[in-house]
Formats: sequence, C-alpha cells, structure tokens
Amino acid sequence: MEKTAERTTDRQADRRRDDAARAAWLYFIAGRTQDEIAAQLDLSRQAVQRLVALAVSEKMIKFRLDHPVAACTELAARLADRFALEFCDVTPSDPAAPGSTAGIAVAAAVRLQRLLSRKSAVTVCVGNGRTLRAAVEELDTMERPQHKVVSLVGAMAAGGQANPYDVVMRLGDKVGAQRYPVPAPVVTETIADREVLQDQRAFRALQELRDQADASFVGIGEIAWQAPIHRDGFLSDADISALIEGGAIGEITGWSFDAGGQPLDNSINSRVASLPLERPPKRLTVVLGGGKKKVVALKAALTGRLASALITDEATAKALLTKNP
Repeated sequence: MEKTAERTTDRQADRRRDDAARAAWLYFIAGRTQDEIAAQLDLSRQAVQRLVALAVSEKMIKFRLDHPVAACTELAARLADRFALEFCDVTPSDPAAPGSTAGIAVAAAVRLQRLLSRKSAVTVCVGNGRTLRAAVEELDTMERPQHKVVSLVGAMAAGGQANPYDVVMRLGDKVGAQRYPVPAPVVTETIADREVLQDQRAFRALQELRDQADASFVGIGEIAWQAPIHRDGFLSDADISALIEGGAIGEITGWSFDAGGQPLDNSINSRVASLPLERPPKRLTVVLGGGKKKVVALKAALTGRLASALITDEATAKALLTKNP
C-alpha cells in the first residue's frame, strides 16, 4: 500500500513537471502572456505563475527549455521506431499558433550547436528555407574557422532573384566557418544551363565536400500553388502545374518527390542544379519542418528514406503517426 502511494506521488510530480515545462515553453519561447497560457491550458493565471516559477526553480530554463515534455518524448520514440530514424526531436506545439515553427527552430539550433561546438574540423551541409534560417539565428556566436559549411542548393531563382532565406552564408557568419555556396539557381531555365553549371570545377568541389560531410540539415516544402518554392519565384506557374499533375507532393533542396518519397523523373528535376539527394542518406541527414501543410511531404520523405533524422512539433508528430495524415 505504501509503495503504491509512493508511485502515485511520483507520477503526480512528473505530471506537474511536464505541465511546468509546457507552461515555460509557451511563456519563454512562444512569447505568450500568462493569461493566454491559462486559457490554453485551462488553468488559472495563478496556477500558470506557479508552474513557470517551478520551471525556473528546477533549472529547466537556461537559454533554451531544458526539460522534455513526456508526451513529446513518447511521440519522438514512436516516430524514430516507425521510420528507423537515428533520432527524432518533437517540440511542444503552440495551440494559439499551430503553424509556428519557433520551437522546431530552437530544437534544430540545439543539434547544430552541439555539432559545431566541436574543436575538431566539422563539415556540415545545409539547405535553405525559413525554419532552417530561424534555427541559425538561435545559435550562439562562435569562432570555428576549421569548420566548413556547404550549401546543398542554389541561392537564387533562374532570373537572378536572391533567396531571402539563404542559410549557408548566415551560418558561416555565426560560426566563423568557411562557406561554400552553390554557384547556381535552384532550377535552371534549360537542361543545357544546368549541365554547364555542374561541369564547373566549383560544383565538383562541392560534391566532394558533401561526400566527406559529417551531417546535413534540410528543410522540406510542399508542392502546391503558392507553396514557398513557388511563391518565392524558384518555380514558375508552368513548373508547379506540371509537378502537381505529375504526382509531386513535396521537395527537398528543390528536388521534387512523390507520395512514396521517390524523386521524380521529370523535366523540372532534370533542371534542378542542387546537389543530388542521397537515398538512403550516406550520412546523418536531418529534416526539419512542421505544420499541417508539411505532413504529407514529411511522411513521404521519411517513408522514402530521404532523411535519417527528424525535428518537428507535437501536432505534426501525431499526424505523421496516423494512417492517413
């Protein structure tokens, strides 16, 4: 009887710590007020104050939230098992901002920080995109001139417009590392243009660096009208229409793939100037993304073994584990 009571007390304490971690995440990372958190968690404002105070007193809060919510940890374990991942990080979702990727960016920054803090030389490959760029902004500034940061994707549209979410240059600035951008647009206007660009010595050097890399971090995009790759000018109206008709549902570094995670053999992929996708990855390849629009593409990419690790949010994780996300 005494042991049963002790176990019950322990479970209650664990639940309270989980509640404190969730409240602290919403307060310190999502930027919610205590009144907003109280409404979201169905608690009084005083209860929220006590939970945040508990998180601080338990030293869960440092620069980032340092306590995994139990439900997120369970989801991460199930996803890692389902898709044979090297690791999976699941962050709490913000009920008031279901499309927010702030937590994903922080979790990705933690992984990048660990890798790039090494004193020995590290080569890391990166894609582009809003979430990955936000992760870079979360990094501590350091000086690692021995490291190499290699882009997997071009930083401009075919017409010369720059990508506002370029990652390789900003990451190089934050880390003090050597930077290797892809000297090409994401998608060229013709196959001949792509062949000329990829025949350059600089492009072959990038391929060699990627072959020696320690890890890759990439975002993921959906294929749809006004998806980021379309809205930002990297694919034309004709391109996006052809991809949708051809069964494309997602893209990584510009390479489109179908619902099985199979890169498509089409006229658009034949003009992609990014470094080729590895399937399955030959090194740790982390895909990060979340939100309702990304679920189908993420599930396809994981099923097709286009990535070996995942960073996502709680709501997306639950959707990925259902039969029909």
